[in-house]
Amino acid sequence: MFWIYILECADGSFYTGHTDNLGVRITQHQQGTFVDCYTFQRRPLKLVYAQDFPSRHEAFQAERKVKNWSRAKKMALIKGNWHELSVSSKPRPKEIE
Repeated sequence: MFWIYILECADGSFYTGHTDNLGVRITQHQQGTFVDCYTFQRRPLKLVYAQDFPSRHEAFQAERKVKNWSRAKKMALIKGNWHELSVSSKPRPKEIE
């Protein structure tokens, strides 16, 4: 089984990743195992979302997609607010001048 996960960093930002061992990966992030990782200087971290996938490819594809999402859209996913997730996916209308 493979996972996509979102961590909330101490500065309020989000980090999205994928792994085949969620518990080990979260521990590695918390302990600062990856010194060049985005999360290293932003600890402590909180796991706020995880979803399993049957293959590494599917988890990787989901990670790539979610990483490009806006903060609002990630928040909707984390909260399980499917309506807001849908609204966040629609392009905003251009302002009339």
